[in-house]
Amino acid sequence: MEDVIRSLGFLCLGSRMKRIGEQLQAEAQRLLDRLDVPVQASQYPLLAALDRLGPLPVGELAQSLGIAQPGVTRSVSLLAELGLLEVSPSIDDQRRRIVSLTRDGRRLVDVAKREVWSRIENAVADLCADLSGPLLDQLAAIEDGLAAAPLDRRAPKPRDAVQ
Repeated sequence: MEDVIRSLGFLCLGSRMKRIGEQLQAEAQRLLDRLDVPVQASQYPLLAALDRLGPLPVGELAQSLGIAQPGVTRSVSLLAELGLLEVSPSIDDQRRRIVSLTRDGRRLVDVAKREVWSRIENAVADLCADLSGPLLDQLAAIEDGLAAAPLDRRAPKPRDAVQ
């Protein structure tokens, strides 16, 4: 069957990039599931931002990720329920909520940086290693590469499950 989004080229570039992004995120999630990681792939950028930038108000956290505040608020709530984040009122403005990693959150990020993120990064780098030329050809190569060998087959096998 014809891939209409692919065949329409630049007309549907946004839809195609969204599709590739969703597929990469689903592939990363499959890898995380295989490693028994307790959070969703979509939540790791939030954890990484707090690791890099330290405690942040929800609005600044959303800004650092380039996503809407309601989405960040939902993710923060879920991660707080898991005991990975702490949300506390700001000292100077009680209306602002400051988000920070808990001890368990810090431990998860440290293990992820050591054991998980590099696997995902290496698998995506492997997927993109042979790309060159026009953008639409590169997108086609990424899509074809994911169809031929998903990220979990490209990533090195884990030594131990992540806890």
